[in-house]
Amino acid sequence: MINYLLLTIISFLFSGVLFVPFIGLLYKLKFQNPANLSRDILGRKTLFNKLQGHKVGTPIGGGILIIAVSALLTPLYFLLVSVPISTTSLILLLTLILFGALGLLDDLKKLFKPKDSAFSLRMRHKLAIQLGLALIISILLYNFLGKASFGVWYVLYSTLVITFFANVFNITDGLDGLAGGLFIISILALGFCAVGNVSVLTAIAVLFGAVLAFLYFNVSPARLFMGDTGALAFGAVLAVIALILDISIPLFIIGGVFVVDGMSSLLQWASFVFRGGKRLFKIAPLHHHFEALGWSEDKVVIRFWLAGIVCAIFGILFAQLGKSF
Repeated sequence: MINYLLLTIISFLFSGVLFVPFIGLLYKLKFQNPANLSRDILGRKTLFNKLQGHKVGTPIGGGILIIAVSALLTPLYFLLVSVPISTTSLILLLTLILFGALGLLDDLKKLFKPKDSAFSLRMRHKLAIQLGLALIISILLYNFLGKASFGVWYVLYSTLVITFFANVFNITDGLDGLAGGLFIISILALGFCAVGNVSVLTAIAVLFGAVLAFLYFNVSPARLFMGDTGALAFGAVLAVIALILDISIPLFIIGGVFVVDGMSSLLQWASFVFRGGKRLFKIAPLHHHFEALGWSEDKVVIRFWLAGIVCAIFGILFAQLGKSF
């Protein structure tokens, strides 16, 4: 346990030191939140800009550094303890890199081709690529981590779970500190369920430390956003960790805030399409709905964090009860 605590501290300090010059570099590269892409799930700009327009110009590459730190510290840790890096660790790193690369592509298209569309990559193309990447990870889990006993349907199931959490995490990443704080809560809960799994605990320690350092710069008023690079990668890696630990069902409770907030956008869209333009919320996703009701951003974030803690506690309990049967 001491090893993981030390690894968390090293990851936190290493990331924290790097974030300051990294933010300056992002400003120089003009890797910043663009002005003309601030729209909600229905493509509306007016209310969304009223709520979020002040964030234009904030750097959006935080996820890049977190993934880079993970890719550096994870193999370095195994090298220092003289243990070969495991297949599990490689799959987790591959998840971060593949989904991070897709998110980076979307971030770049938003920055350099801002007139293309509100979602930059067309949603159906983005979803197809996500499913393809999730399928690759699922096949690796099936073939190399002893998941073949679940049958071939496991590949389909895990593909959908990974894609789902990548997207709901991305949707939830809309307020200063919201997604980062919920990630810290969720991955800590997964850590409680991963006792004895060296590879998973190593990944959790590195990510926990790096994202905690990022959160210092991401809480209101944010100096840095994780961007789609981080959001897609972190959502996907939560799902993969849960799949490795055989607690993918409890993850829907542990990450309950992600699930509810993400699904609110789908419900808003469905209501608008199938109910003749009627909306369930003032604006989607749900965190913006509360802002539109007059809640301050900090109030929404803190309430969602508290809800995340409650969900994590119940999710851990559910996971432990599941192991008892």
